[in-house]
Amino acid sequence: MKKTFACDESMIITIPIGSLRVAGEGQLMPETFQCVYKDSYKVFAIKGKPKPLGAAQAIAGVFIIMLGLIFTKTDGFTKFYTLPSVLFVVCGILSYAAGQAPNMHVTKLSFSLNIVSFFWSIAAVSLCLIKLHVEPEESSDNLKLHNGIKGLIMTLLVVEQLIALSLIYWLSKAVCRQHFNTLPIILLKHGD
Repeated sequence: MKKTFACDESMIITIPIGSLRVAGEGQLMPETFQCVYKDSYKVFAIKGKPKPLGAAQAIAGVFIIMLGLIFTKTDGFTKFYTLPSVLFVVCGILSYAAGQAPNMHVTKLSFSLNIVSFFWSIAAVSLCLIKLHVEPEESSDNLKLHNGIKGLIMTLLVVEQLIALSLIYWLSKAVCRQHFNTLPIILLKHGD
């Protein structure tokens, strides 16, 4: 038969026990004891750095949108892979909010939107690469400028991919918990 519960280091309960010689009736076990619980949300908030990553994600999203808006007058196709980058701004704000206060609903929403934004950034880089290799009908000076800005957009999209991937990893640590499978470790310590 397979074990359904496993003890790990996620919850440790320490109960100090009094001495049998000194203790009176009902004084062997204390009324209060210490429980140390390793919260995976705290691990996310401390090691995952959601606030700086969320801010960087939102700022890069704003840059992509602004660069896309600059090109909508000259190149209409650019808006197809830059304007949906509003998703990066929303994900950045949600990631920042998830690191600010321990609200599981915000954390789960940030987790799901970061997954969507990761796949969107892959699609956007692909669209940008396709457009980069198609010959436009522009002069060589405008072509160099457009290719340079498209290269900047692609770089920002790759940065968005890396940020989203990092946030997905750390958010999964906070969201995907196994509370129903863990048992506490109980330590009984002798009193002095």
